[in-house]
Amino acid sequence: MEQLILAAGECDPSADIICRPENVVDLFQFTEPLFTLGPLGFTRTVLLIFLVMFVVLALLFFGLRKKGVIPSKFGVAIESLVVFVRDEIAVGIIGPEGIKYFPWLLSIFLFILIGNAFEVLPLVNFPVTSRMAIPLGLSLLTWVIFVFVGFKKNGFSYFTGLAWPKSVPLALRPLVGLIEVVSTFILRPITLAVRLFANLVAGHLMLTLLLVSGWVFMSSVTSIGARALIGIPWFVFGLGIYMFEVVVIILQAYIFTLLSAVYVQTSVHPEH
Repeated sequence: MEQLILAAGECDPSADIICRPENVVDLFQFTEPLFTLGPLGFTRTVLLIFLVMFVVLALLFFGLRKKGVIPSKFGVAIESLVVFVRDEIAVGIIGPEGIKYFPWLLSIFLFILIGNAFEVLPLVNFPVTSRMAIPLGLSLLTWVIFVFVGFKKNGFSYFTGLAWPKSVPLALRPLVGLIEVVSTFILRPITLAVRLFANLVAGHLMLTLLLVSGWVFMSSVTSIGARALIGIPWFVFGLGIYMFEVVVIILQAYIFTLLSAVYVQTSVHPEH
């Protein structure tokens, strides 16, 4: 909550109906390095990205290192998550060949899930996936993988099959082929990144504005009197959005991973 309050530090509850920072970009950009190592500056965002990486490694290490007869609840939870990604996404979408893509799919799923979860984590309140560089980097990695797999498995027919789809009536093939080529090689990585980025940005803004507004009004009861009651519905609504964002956090990690698997499947089996 401290992070949110600082975001609207200049708010005047006696004059403003809803408190907001002067520039919403301030909620997402942390350009001042906290410390430097030689020429490298480590900002808050960079540290959070490293923290996500360490959390993912710790979850997998401590959750899967022991194979006891009676595993712990934590071990069962992590193992269930791993099995879900392997069976329902990797093998379930791509097919038997999906097992070779399972480590990559599990990695991006857990990275996005933990990175998203920082949005609702107290004292952090910042999803690293709300920085466009992160979703774009992950989507470009997906793009490189499914394009490479497409050409490796099918040769140049991977491109010609898209540009000249034989299952489409002859008169429509140029138009449909153009759409398929643009969609596959240009739009897929863009839409994959924007979908994740936009959802997390919207959620972060909603939580910040609603919870900050409610808190600032309620904490100013001694100076503004009954007007402080305005903060109660704002804060309650913000808590409702908070619970909704927990669902969005999980759903967006699943959707990104699922679509990544679907794109690989269309490269492995372009006839489908």
